[in-house]
Amino acid sequence: MIYSRRRRLNKLKKNTPERISGVPASAKGGGSNLSPAASNSHTSISASALNQRGNLSGDSSTQPHFEISSFIESRDYTGAIAILEFHHEANKNIEEDPMMQNVSDLRPWIAYCAFHLGDYEKAVDLYDKLSDECEIKLKDNASSLSSQEKVQSQKELEGWNLYKACCYFFLGMYGEARDAGEKGTKGPLRNRLLFHSSDKLQAENDVLKYHQEIQNTVEDQMSLAAMHYMRNHIPEATDIYKRILADNHEYSALNIYIALCYYRLYDDMSEHVQEIIDSYLRKDPFSATALNLKACNQSKSFNGTVAIQPLQPILDIQTSTGQENFLIKHNMVVFKGGEGALQVLPDMLDMGIPEARLNLVIYYLRHGKDEEAYELMKDIDPGNVSEYILKAVVNATLGQKLDSREHLRRAQKYFQLVGSSQSDCDTIPGRQCMASCYFLLHQWNDVILYLNSIKDFFPNEETFNWNFGLCHASMGNFRKAEEAFSLIQDAKLKQDFVYISWLARCRIMNGNPAGAWDLYLQMDSNERMRDIVQLIADDCYRIGSFYYAAKAFDVLERLDPNPEFYEGKRGACIGCFQMVIAGKESKDRLRDIVSFMRSSSQHQESEYICSIIEKWAAGNL
Repeated sequence: MIYSRRRRLNKLKKNTPERISGVPASAKGGGSNLSPAASNSHTSISASALNQRGNLSGDSSTQPHFEISSFIESRDYTGAIAILEFHHEANKNIEEDPMMQNVSDLRPWIAYCAFHLGDYEKAVDLYDKLSDECEIKLKDNASSLSSQEKVQSQKELEGWNLYKACCYFFLGMYGEARDAGEKGTKGPLRNRLLFHSSDKLQAENDVLKYHQEIQNTVEDQMSLAAMHYMRNHIPEATDIYKRILADNHEYSALNIYIALCYYRLYDDMSEHVQEIIDSYLRKDPFSATALNLKACNQSKSFNGTVAIQPLQPILDIQTSTGQENFLIKHNMVVFKGGEGALQVLPDMLDMGIPEARLNLVIYYLRHGKDEEAYELMKDIDPGNVSEYILKAVVNATLGQKLDSREHLRRAQKYFQLVGSSQSDCDTIPGRQCMASCYFLLHQWNDVILYLNSIKDFFPNEETFNWNFGLCHASMGNFRKAEEAFSLIQDAKLKQDFVYISWLARCRIMNGNPAGAWDLYLQMDSNERMRDIVQLIADDCYRIGSFYYAAKAFDVLERLDPNPEFYEGKRGACIGCFQMVIAGKESKDRLRDIVSFMRSSSQHQESEYICSIIEKWAAGNL
């Protein structure tokens, strides 16, 4: 399955610790930036809704313009909210804190902490109240306000709208984020917010408009890198991160951004990605982002069980606090092989984790729910390799099931787009896609060429051995096909009619019709058993293995007294008799073929054939 690497990444930091609660470390200077899609898609705005450190609006009487308290400096936002709410409810200033003594309204600080804690609903409620108060003040007291007070109140209102828009963005309410942002304070933060909101709303003209306003500041360049990353322009995003890091060595969190890009871009750089992550974790061992990326990287290199281990500190804190991170919840489903997928993934389709949709599609495909998988993908316009591949697989699966040429044509097109692209043609997924494209076109030689080039990477992969075997069997390479089929251990695949029929044919063509007959005997009773017997009868007759052809035709005639089955059995029995005479078949077979013929006593010639066989046997046994 596809697991999400995306999370709200640390802001650029100076080696300060990060709490597992998911709060990014502070940026140098406290600026707000749009982070890359290393965060879940709807949290690609940075965790700080502030444009300048501690400045929540232009009103100096209601907004802090001073150093933030120590608990906020250490990002202990849960503790900060507890203290702030206690004093707010008691209508008391925080006299014991010199930096907070003159703050009359603590709600902006509570909203700030709630935002950083990920409680965006609470933050947006507070910003709503603050903005409503400003609107009432401007409307009801307009005549009593001086021009300067009106300007100041208007600035406050625009500030609350902007921070409210940030909350909406994190909640995945992109339309509301855009509407509130357009009423917000004009400036770089507003432009970045509208830049990304427009992208989420697929308003391409607006994206281009706000892109033109992007400046050469760290925050704006980070925002641009985020856009590149989310549009799968990974090299461009990597270049921006490297350039910023080269100019700001103290921004150590950028190493995780770069590691994330390497992780997305290269399948063969897992060890290098792990080195970067481990180096960063030595400085900040509780970085939720780094731990999540480490888990994803280990899932790619090993398996889901190994991947869960790095997440244990986060899981422990979630258990103790009762706060659940939906990104971690999503990835745990993936790491556990899809366990709980139907309970978790459907609710995440609109939460800004694109992998949730793709993983739900994979879950449906693995459980035979092809129509449900198609419904999820049919309106998706592929924007990255994973989406192209899943779009192809869904169409191929449904096309084969419904015998739909249109679906198969679409699948072939999507496979070819990935397999022939310059960026993916020499990757393992790219070659798999090209092999699948040729498979649908029945160009078996080309399929084998591509599969052989990646065979060493799939020594025990059931699906690869399945396709490898099918392709060789279709070309008549039955020895290699049987070798590939024999490597398959998955019980579900081994019960599949296609697997049984092809393996039966391979065994027959490789001179082992008894092995094919054993496959028939091992089948559970179902309507496809007759098809296997028909295949054994026809193939064995074709290659001159008349004894097993006679056994198969005898079974078919008992099931359906069709004259064609009798004729097939008669020819097979006579052929087997001839082989006994020639010494190419055991004389013990004669008793069986006489029994086969006598079971067709309604045909007069059957007794005559039996008498000839018995007469020869009497003189030669």
